[in-house]
Amino acid sequence: MSTEENTPNTTVGKTRFYQGEGMTQPLFCIEPGIPCQHAREQASELLGVVRELTITGVMEDNPQLVWASHYLSALAKALLDDAELGMAH
Repeated sequence: MSTEENTPNTTVGKTRFYQGEGMTQPLFCIEPGIPCQHAREQASELLGVVRELTITGVMEDNPQLVWASHYLSALAKALLDDAELGMAH
């Protein structure tokens, strides 16, 4: 088995995380070199928190929790998108 076959796919570091209207500069970017499996696991954890924040925010009429879930879901999407790019290589 070659070394290339043993090396896990990693994030490529091309996905940027923008928020807000008219934003031209990213707030965050995904770092290259994170194992894709780890990035996907972290995105799954974030989405679990997003789900809980959304439900609690809606049930308790707390817009701050809803907005927090919105930002965390965008971060989870960036992780998943970059992991997908890394798996394509």
